[in-house]
This record gives sequence, C-alpha cells and structure tokens, in this order.
Amino acid sequence: MPSFDIVSELNQHEVVNALDQANREVGTRFDFKGTDARYELKEQVITSIAQADFQLQQMLDILKLKLAKRGIDVQCLKIDEPTLTGTTAKQVITLRAGIDTELGKKMQRLIKDSKLKVQAAIQDKQVRVTGKSRDDLQAIMALMRGAKLDLPLQYTNFRD
Repeated sequence: MPSFDIVSELNQHEVVNALDQANREVGTRFDFKGTDARYELKEQVITSIAQADFQLQQMLDILKLKLAKRGIDVQCLKIDEPTLTGTTAKQVITLRAGIDTELGKKMQRLIKDSKLKVQAAIQDKQVRVTGKSRDDLQAIMALMRGAKLDLPLQYTNFRD
C-alpha cells in the first residue's frame, strides 16, 4: 500500500551557519559597535543578548533574514517576550522541530474529515499516511499544504 510521512524537521547544520552569519553581521554593524550583542545556541534554543529592547528587535530581524536565506522556514521559531535585567536584554527563541501529539491529532482530524480513503497514524514525531490510491495521498499532501498549521511540514518516505 502506498504511504508517506508528514514530518517537521530542521537542518541543524544550516541553523548553525545562519547563526554564525547573523553573529558576524551584528559584530560588524555600526549601530551595534561597542555593545556585547550576540546570539547563543544551546541545542534547540537560541538566546539573543543585547543592551536594549530595540536592539533585540533588530537582531531578530537579522536572524530571520539569515535563516530564510539558508532555506529554513521562520514559522519554526517560537519567540518569547524579551526580558530586561539591568543593562542587558535577553530574548529566548526556540526552534520547533517534530510534530507533537496535539498537532498530530489535529492533522489526523483534518485527514479523517476529508472523506478520502486513507489512514493516518501518529508515530513518534511524525504522521504516517497510508492509502490504496496514490492520488488520494497526493490530495492529502495538497490538503496539508492548504491547512493553516503553524509549523512548516515536509513530506518524506513516499512509497508505492
């Protein structure tokens, strides 16, 4: 039976490259001269550190631009509110990868409501869709692209 997987993955190497480029740009820009503005990456969490709130907003714009140029969808970013402490301001940006159970159930409901003869199963951080017809699977892909889900999706492991 034909099947495919719906996943949400990030290329970690491209994230690191984009972060390095953003750090370099912040280091060379005139409006950041003399400040200790920088990005730090620990696992799936990016921390922006600057002296003022408006600098954090500029740094966020730089980061989004660099990620987009590297082919990473900025929808995967979960941006927290900035925290101001004395002379520094920090903002935590979480990189979301994988489909959590809640989103998986929402996707299952969308697939079931489409009335196509396919089955969807949540497996770890992905959703596997199986059906008898290749056309039905392609219709499900089109349905998922049109759905307003707040996470970028990729379609992998298509098997006939």
